[in-house]
Amino acid sequence: MTIEPEGDVTGLTKIGEEVTETLEYTPAGLVKKRTVRPKYVKKGNQGVLIAALPGRPIEKCIAEACLLAHVLVSKYVDHLPFYRQIQMFKRDFGWEPALSTMGDWMAGCCRLLEPLYDILKQKILDSGYIQADESPIKVLDPDKKGGTHQGYQWVYHDPVGRPVLFNYRKGRGQHGPKELLAPYSGYLQCDGYTIYDKIGTASNITLAGCPVHARRKFHDVLDNDKVKAEKALVIFREIYREERQVKGQADGDVEKTRTLRIERIRPLLQQIRDWIKEEQYNVLPKSAIGKAMAYFLNQYPKFENIFLDGRIELDNNLMENSIRPMAVGRKNYLFCGSHKAAQDAAMLYSFFGSCKMQNINPREWLARTLEKLPDHNIQKLEELLPGYQQNLEV
Repeated sequence: MTIEPEGDVTGLTKIGEEVTETLEYTPAGLVKKRTVRPKYVKKGNQGVLIAALPGRPIEKCIAEACLLAHVLVSKYVDHLPFYRQIQMFKRDFGWEPALSTMGDWMAGCCRLLEPLYDILKQKILDSGYIQADESPIKVLDPDKKGGTHQGYQWVYHDPVGRPVLFNYRKGRGQHGPKELLAPYSGYLQCDGYTIYDKIGTASNITLAGCPVHARRKFHDVLDNDKVKAEKALVIFREIYREERQVKGQADGDVEKTRTLRIERIRPLLQQIRDWIKEEQYNVLPKSAIGKAMAYFLNQYPKFENIFLDGRIELDNNLMENSIRPMAVGRKNYLFCGSHKAAQDAAMLYSFFGSCKMQNINPREWLARTLEKLPDHNIQKLEELLPGYQQNLEV
C-alpha cells in the first residue's frame, strides 16, 4: 500500500520514501478439493475407461494429508484435544466433524505410519549410543478400579543422529526396555533408576551416567543442609562451565571432546567424589543430604564411562527436552483412551520429537509423508524419516 501526501505533488521531485512494515493475520481456511475423472465408453461397448484415483492416506476419507497433519500436530505438538479442535472448526468454518471421526483419522494415520515407526526404532538400535528415560501416562482401563491405568512412555534418543523413539509399556518394570534393547549393542545413558542397572548387566551394553540428576539431588536439599549442598553445586557449576568451553573448542571433534573432558571435567567429578567420601560419615545416611551423597557415589562408576567416548553427552538434558511436550499434553487431555491409543500416541511423539530435535516443521513433514506413503517403495521407507536428507548431507 502506498499513501501519497495530501496536496498536489505535480512537478515535485521524489527524493525517496519511508517504509513501515507491519503484520496482518490471515486465518487458515478449509478448501474443498474436487477431483474430476471423465468416464469414457470403450469401443464396442467393451467397458468403461476412467483414470484411477491417486493414492490417499486413508481410503474413502474426506481429509487430505495436509488436514490430517494439521489435526495430529495440533493435538500432539500444540496440545489441543480433538474436542477443542472441533469447537474451533465449528466457530471458524461452520464445520463440525464428529469426535469419533477424528479418532478414526488418527488410527488410520498410525496404521499407515507403523512401518516407518519400525524403521525409526531400528535406526535407534543401530546407533551405538542411546539416552533413555521414562515418563508416566494415564490410560483408560474399564477393567481397573478407578478407571485409569498408570502406563509409561519409555523414551530412547540417539544424540548423534537425533531421532527419538517413544515406546509405550503398561508398567515401569524391566520387561519393556529389556525386550526393546535385546538386540542393541553400545552405550546406554540413563539416570539411577535400578531397572537400568539390571539391563546394564548385559555384556553388550555399557551404562553411562547422568551427572545432572546427581546435581538435582543436591539442589533439592539446599533447605536441608545449605552449606554442604552448596559445596557440591559450586563444583557442578564449574563442570558445566568447562563443558561449554570443551564443546566450543572441540567443534564437533569427538576425540578432542573426549580428551578435553578427561583433562578438565573428570578431575572435578573426582573432587566431588573425594569430598563426599570424607563427609559422608558426618551426616545421617537417611537424611536428605546423606541420600544425595549416596546417590552420587552409587552413580559415579557410570559417570566414569562418559569419558570412554566423545559422542556421549554430559547429561540427558537433550532427551528430556523431547519428553516435555508430552508432559504439557498430559495436562490438556489428561489420559489416553486405551493401551492401543497410548502406543499410537508414542508413535506420533516419536516422529514429532525427532522433528523437534532436527528443527523440522512437523506439520510440513507429516503432510508430505502421509501424501507419499501409500505409493512409496517399501524398500525405501527410510527416505521418509525426519531429517533423512539432512543426515545424508552431514
